[in-house]
Amino acid sequence: MRSRPEGLSDARAAVLDLLARRAAGATICPSEVARARSPEDWRSAMPSVHAAIDGLVRDGAVRLSWKGERLAARSGPYRIALPGKD
Repeated sequence: MRSRPEGLSDARAAVLDLLARRAAGATICPSEVARARSPEDWRSAMPSVHAAIDGLVRDGAVRLSWKGERLAARSGPYRIALPGKD
């Protein structure tokens, strides 16, 4: 198993924690994850959040969408959800 930089694993955990607290099928914004990790300087947390999300998508742990349309990969604005049964 590859080790991950601490910030990346923290970001992965934050994504999954925020999603677990939402209703089934609900989405979150990547900036919510960054704000949860670093409220005062959330913008600087965005690169590690994006990297964590890329890994979660690759692992099949989350799915991405924008305005109701599924996205295969992160590109432009997006929302994050747990995989559904769709």
